[in-house]
Amino acid sequence: MSDEEDAGPGLYGPGSVTWQCHGDPVMWIAGVRALYLQALHPRAVRAVLQNSTAFGGERGRGDAWGRLLRTADFVGTLTYGTAGAAERAGARVRAVHRALSATDPDTGESFPVDDPALLLWVHCAQIDSFLHVLRRSGVPLTPAQADRYVDENRTSARLVGLDPEAVPATAGALAAYFDEVRPLLAAGPDARAVDDFLRAPPVPPYLVPGRNLLWRPLVGLAYATLPGWAHQLYGRPAPPPRAVTRRLRLTGRVLRTIPAGLRWQLPPGHILKAMRRLGPGSRPSAYTLRKSAAILDRPGRARHDDGGGFKTWRSPD
Repeated sequence: MSDEEDAGPGLYGPGSVTWQCHGDPVMWIAGVRALYLQALHPRAVRAVLQNSTAFGGERGRGDAWGRLLRTADFVGTLTYGTAGAAERAGARVRAVHRALSATDPDTGESFPVDDPALLLWVHCAQIDSFLHVLRRSGVPLTPAQADRYVDENRTSARLVGLDPEAVPATAGALAAYFDEVRPLLAAGPDARAVDDFLRAPPVPPYLVPGRNLLWRPLVGLAYATLPGWAHQLYGRPAPPPRAVTRRLRLTGRVLRTIPAGLRWQLPPGHILKAMRRLGPGSRPSAYTLRKSAAILDRPGRARHDDGGGFKTWRSPD
């Protein structure tokens, strides 16, 4: 069946928390945070630096912005595309990873890029970053909805080659995973190369003012939202958490004043295509999350504190 003939909701659908969340503009900040977090796994970041041009290094001039766009396209396809489009996107990623290897920076051992342990780290760092930034910026996710978000995204884990049963299915399980993996993490030369690149990516001289005005504040805010242990590994003092939350909430409010229809016009337009396919009722909205909270938060579950309380949104640290 072609995508034109596939009028279904895809792998998630408007009834999912993922569908309602992934249209929020703070997802761009969350994506940069995920890069910072992922770079703290020595093997994972070595695999990137040896096999792509994302941050320069061994493969030439960096293309971090291109990597962010490609990641956004992949996430958008999985979230809002047809089931067929999502499955094909996953198959392409698996095929690319299957053909690649890298060298351990400490032991010199060669390892496959599709090592399940590395895929799991990349997945968990991404989902943690998405969930953390969404909630901390003011998106009204309840504890039950946060758990459901983590569980739903085991679908994306399957598409990159993981066994969903081996992937955290709740926010608590995600936090436990980070506790388990933290002894393996370090900010070695590769992580610092990513940090240096993100803070000051090379651009033509005429773009330097734009980089300093737009890119640096976004990257600085994404970095500031990292957990305390990540700041310690990178070797820079962690900013006051409450000040970071205020900045993130203000940034979220400003970004959300940009009309959604305008934001969603940016290529490749996954959300607008999904709305044409499924009708206006499929429009992603935080209001939909608030309406469904009473259903998702069954009696006896902890109540939500709106993302500002440091026990609700924080990453494990």
